[in-house]
Amino acid sequence: MNKAELLTRIIETLSLDLDVVQRAAQTAYETATAEENIAENKYDTLGLEASYLATGQARRMEEIRQARAAYLQLVLRDYDSSCGIQVSNLVTLEADNGSCQRLFLGPEAAGMKIGQGAEVVTVITPRSPLGQGLIGKGVDEEVSLVLGGRQQHFWVVGVC
Repeated sequence: MNKAELLTRIIETLSLDLDVVQRAAQTAYETATAEENIAENKYDTLGLEASYLATGQARRMEEIRQARAAYLQLVLRDYDSSCGIQVSNLVTLEADNGSCQRLFLGPEAAGMKIGQGAEVVTVITPRSPLGQGLIGKGVDEEVSLVLGGRQQHFWVVGVC
């Protein structure tokens, strides 16, 4: 999967997520404001709970909207060895045990997985510990970080 295809799939996934969360927020709002959910006593909290849920869904909707906007504006840049790894680079890392993983350094939507099987690409951001460690690195360089209380080492084996 090339970077342009990956970017398209990230935007599509965020668009689908936005649609789902918009419907969930609307449902929660309708539940919170429904006449039959008006509290009759201090223990009747269904309307209040739905209100909290609607607020959380609205926040999540805005996060997804901002992430989608960031990807719509993202300019894909080729890897430049003089600058090292930057946002929009697709990186292949190899762990101590020989396993490889592909990562896309994006502006938002950390943790999103695109593809399946050996083609899975995980989105990370420069705000994550691994993303911070990758910024400025080049091919054949080592990235070390502590995960789960254990020092782990990864080697950059490919960047585009």
